[in-house]
Amino acid sequence: MGRGKIEIKRIENQTNRQVTYSKRRNGLIKKAQELTVLCDAKVSLIMLSSNDKLHEYTSPTTTTKNIYDLYQKSKDIDLWSSHFERMLEELKKQKDINHRLNREIRQRLGQDLTDASFEELRRLELKTFASKEVVRARKNHVLKISIDTFKKKTKHLEERNYSLQLDLREKSADPQYGLVENGGDHESEMAVANGDSNLDAFRHLNLNDVRGEFGSKDLHLA
Repeated sequence: MGRGKIEIKRIENQTNRQVTYSKRRNGLIKKAQELTVLCDAKVSLIMLSSNDKLHEYTSPTTTTKNIYDLYQKSKDIDLWSSHFERMLEELKKQKDINHRLNREIRQRLGQDLTDASFEELRRLELKTFASKEVVRARKNHVLKISIDTFKKKTKHLEERNYSLQLDLREKSADPQYGLVENGGDHESEMAVANGDSNLDAFRHLNLNDVRGEFGSKDLHLA
């Protein structure tokens, strides 16, 4: 049995519509290829689906642009003139904008002010003042961040130093930690027996002493 005729109207079901488009699109492309081979014809086929997806076929012996040019020649029309004129207008508009922006930049640098009117100079002054305020605010923000960072580093170092001092004081309270000065007799030994005398000895240490550098005394823990 042959297939029944399909009523030519829009297919409402989206899935069926897409399947039909895909099948008939492939059939059109196949017919265009056959027409190109059998008749040595120049064919350009452009199709856009309902979701604007592009499909096209062009004979291997030509291009889509050549097809357009031949069409214009045969119809004695120019498809590009109106589009070209719009492009020229847009180009002129962009050039004017670029010229105005360049002039404003030069004026903000104190240049090209000879032909400026009083109102233009006044507006330029206000814009320059506003720009200066923005730059100043940004500078103060960066400076504040730098100060805060420095304060945090300073606080961390102070806490580290305080922690080291506490550690030294705790060790000085322990009789097994004492300071002995090398090269001296028994009377010059800094044998600290209690926490108070040890603490007095460590108070004379500077930051280098805390780091382990005891200077010319060559002290060591006994």
